[in-house]
Formats: sequence, structure tokens, C-alpha cells
Amino acid sequence: MLTATRQAEILRVLQESGEVSVDGLAMRFGVSLSTIRRDLNALSAEGLLRRVRGGGGSIEADSVPFGDVASRFQPEKDRIAERAAELVRDGDVVLIDIGTTTALLARRLRGKRITVLTSSLAVVDQLRDDDETELIVLGGVVRKTYHSMVGILTEQALGQLRAHVCFLGTSGLRPDGYVMDSTGIEVPVKKAMIASSERTVVLADGSKYPGAGLLSVCRAEAIDTLVTNDDADPTTLAVFANAGVEVITA
Repeated sequence: MLTATRQAEILRVLQESGEVSVDGLAMRFGVSLSTIRRDLNALSAEGLLRRVRGGGGSIEADSVPFGDVASRFQPEKDRIAERAAELVRDGDVVLIDIGTTTALLARRLRGKRITVLTSSLAVVDQLRDDDETELIVLGGVVRKTYHSMVGILTEQALGQLRAHVCFLGTSGLRPDGYVMDSTGIEVPVKKAMIASSERTVVLADGSKYPGAGLLSVCRAEAIDTLVTNDDADPTTLAVFANAGVEVITA
């Protein structure tokens, strides 16, 4: 088994169980304890898990199911999705991140002659029967709780693609200008999306100020546009605007 494939499988097991051990993983994959330790150290260095004695522990803070998150602040998210959809032109290659607001954006993009790249199964659900949209699904480990694909395979796919615009979700925007996320396994995918796009647009409803998240995705200077609600925290919006970010309110 390739190292990348084994590490992706380790993350899948971690997602399902919440905890893994060196001994258990070595037996599962038929490799040495030292090989598993190297895998865990590599994943830990990427922020994908937290090492504990004897194995690795998840740093996920993701106990709320996707459906429950989708029902929160839905009118606000839908206004953001409507404004964000106006930024997409026919012929664009559009990269769409996971999240409930990005899924609403996908619904707004139906009927446009565009190419959509996504790691979100919720986005796939919105666009898979749309005859106008060319839909490309990124590979990876399926993260069932949040309808997304993650891991090294997803990142490798992104490294080979270029998009005109990327629409990124977030768990929080800090007043010091950081875009945050609460889920370690998603952060490398988000960073790869930014790197593969000519323009990055962050979608954030009013609950994302400061929101949640212990992990930094990027600073304000790394994004081009922020689409948010008109009652979002003005201090944070000013920080992003001063960093050269176009702020669009809905």
C-alpha cells in the first residue's frame, strides 16, 4: 500500500472511531510500528491529528451533523449565496469548498455554463442533474458527518487543477484578520484550494464573527473577496477591508 493511501485510510479510521493506536494500525495494515509512527508524525505535522501516548487523537471539533448546521441562519446564508453567485460568469472554472453556505451557492449556480470542481457531496447533490454545469468531483476520503472529501488524495487532485475562482467556507473570522477553521482535516484542503485558484472568495454569515476555530487557514491578505451579511461585525470587516479585501454585504 502506498504511503499516501495508508495515511488517508488512517484518517478515515480516525474519523470513524475518534482515536487510533500504533499497535492497532500496524496490525490493520500489516506494517511495522515504526512505519505507523512515521505516518502519525507526518499527519500530526500537517495538523491533521494530535499525537497522544500510544497513538493519535483527533483534533476534530465536529460533533454537529451537516443537516443541523444547514438549518441555522438559513435566510442569511441564502442571501450570501445569491450575492456570491453574481460573481460567477459563463465559462468560469469554479472551485467550491465544503459547507452549508457553499451548498446554497451551488443551487444558485444551476443553469450557468460553467465547470465546477468540488470536494463537497452537498454541492454534488445540487448540481449532478444540471445539464449546463460540467461537474468534476475531487477524490479523497469521504467524511460522512460533513458530506465532504478530504485527505492527501484530495490535495493531490487540487495540485493539478486551476480555477478562475474559489468559494471558501469558514468556521470563523477573527478581528486580527485570520480566516479560521475548527476541523484539522479540512484545513490542508482549504489551503490547496486557495493555491489552485486565481481568486478566492470567503462566504461567512454573521455567526462567524469571531465564530469558532483553533486552526488558521490564511490571513486576510490571502483572499480577494468576502461576502457576508450587512450586520456582520464592523470591526472585523474593517480589518479585512484595510487588508485590501473587497467586502460585499447581503
